[in-house]
Parts: sequence; C-alpha cells; structure tokens
Amino acid sequence: MFENLSERLSGVFDKLTKQGALSEDDVKTALREVRVALLEADVSLSVARDFVKAVADKATGQNVTKSVSPGQQVIKIVHDELKHVLAGDNENPGELKIDNAPAPILMVGLQGSGKTTTTGKLAKRLTEKNNKRVLMASLDVNRPAAMEQLAILGKQIGVDTLPIVKGETPVQIAKRAKQQATLGGYDVFMLDTAGRLQIDEVLMQEVEDVRDIVKPRETLLVVDGLTGQVAVEVAEEFDGKIGISGVVLTRMDGDGRGGAALSMRAVTGKPIKFVGLGEKMDALETFEPDRIAGRILGM
Repeated sequence: MFENLSERLSGVFDKLTKQGALSEDDVKTALREVRVALLEADVSLSVARDFVKAVADKATGQNVTKSVSPGQQVIKIVHDELKHVLAGDNENPGELKIDNAPAPILMVGLQGSGKTTTTGKLAKRLTEKNNKRVLMASLDVNRPAAMEQLAILGKQIGVDTLPIVKGETPVQIAKRAKQQATLGGYDVFMLDTAGRLQIDEVLMQEVEDVRDIVKPRETLLVVDGLTGQVAVEVAEEFDGKIGISGVVLTRMDGDGRGGAALSMRAVTGKPIKFVGLGEKMDALETFEPDRIAGRILGM
C-alpha cells in the first residue's frame, strides 16, 4: 500500500544521512521533497502542509543540527510525526467498547466497500480473540441476497446470524436483533447496514433511525482504502450525520497510494481501528500506527 511513498521518502532521507552537519536549507529542501511525496501519495493538501510544518519546527532546532547524526535525528522526527498523524491521541487503536452486554456495533459505509465481509471478519475476531458470543444481523433489505451472504459467512466462521424474516424494515430487524441478543445471552450484536453507491438522504435516514434505536457502543465506518481522498470525504459525511467512533480501511493490500490512511485521522479526528488485507476471513489486522509509520519510512 505504501510502497511508492516509502521509495520516495527513503531517497530523500538517504541524501540527508550521507551529509555530516545539516544546514537549515538542507532540512528545507528535504521537507519540500517530503511534501511532494505525500501529495503524490494522495495525502490531502492541508494534512501534508501541517505535517511538513510540524516536522520543520522540530527539525530546525539547535539540538538537531548539532546532534551526533543529524540526518538520523530528522528521520526520527518524521517517524514520530507520522505516527502522531496516524494515531492522534489514541493509545489502543484496535480496542472496542464492548461492555454492557449485549453491546451493539453498527457497521456503516457505502456499497462495495467490503462492509459485509468486514462484519464477518470482525465477528470472527471477537469470537476467537476476545472470547465473545456474537450475533450478526443484516439490515440490508435492498440488495438481493445481502442477508443470505451474511448467513453464509456466519456458517463459515461459526458465528450465529439472526434468522431472516422477509418483509421487515431495517428498524424492525434491529429491534429483533437487540431482543434476541438479550434473550440469547450474547456479548455483542453486530448490525450490517445497507450501503448505497453514494451518500443520499434515504441511506442516512435509515442508518440514523437504526442508531437511535440500538444506541451503538461502536459505529464503525468501512471504507475502501483504494478510493483515496474520496474515502476521507465519505468519512466526514458519515461522521457529520451519524457520528462514527472509528474507521476500518479495506483493501489495504492493494497498490493504492495510501494517502487515505494518512489523511483520515487528521481530517476526521476518528481513529482507524482495523485494516482489511485481503479476502480471507482472518485478513483483518489492528491498525498499528507505529508499524505503519516504520513501513512508510522503509525501516
């Protein structure tokens, strides 16, 4: 996902580390190249600008230019700043608020973002890693076979799904899921909402109605990492209307430019909690800012 950005930046830093002492101009030139590399990786302009400014402020101090290896020192500052942009103040990105059983988790996003598959992956993870009893329910009454798709996934991963009753509205299904999760002694119930091709009033109203009924502990927005800045705009829209607690970026194993991940946190203020890295049901990883910052810098 970050190969191109990584290559560009390691080129910039190779030059820096080869120099003995660094002048302010050296740092400025390097940071100009860093900014171009970020923009080419589809990081939003405001985020790239703030990032470079934050690094410049820290990198032009006396302690850097006089340090033992100023080049290494600048790289460390860039690494720490990248980590901060990716993580914000969130110490434990992959942790979910799933207390007060049964805890509702609302899965939202546009059609084609991988929402249903991600619901299954997360349910599997909660079952196996957190020893939680999970119930999944599909609220997608529009897309033919959406409910069946979740039921099949449930069978594959050994997680219960709410029996399908034709003709119910998303709100009725959500109420039934809540009731069954309570009576059945489940720890978590996950609601896979319908997506649309683009954000519209109908979609948002439907999700809002469901949200008001179940009062989710987590509202996770699933976005396709390959859509770049569009993903960030979608996140802003959903957060403004519904209020999201975190983001799951899918298709992060693709060759997109990776800028969405860098911009997402800075623009929306919401943590990226998980990344999807393929079709397999265990291909979901906690988003680890430290590791990703290291990967971007080719460490």
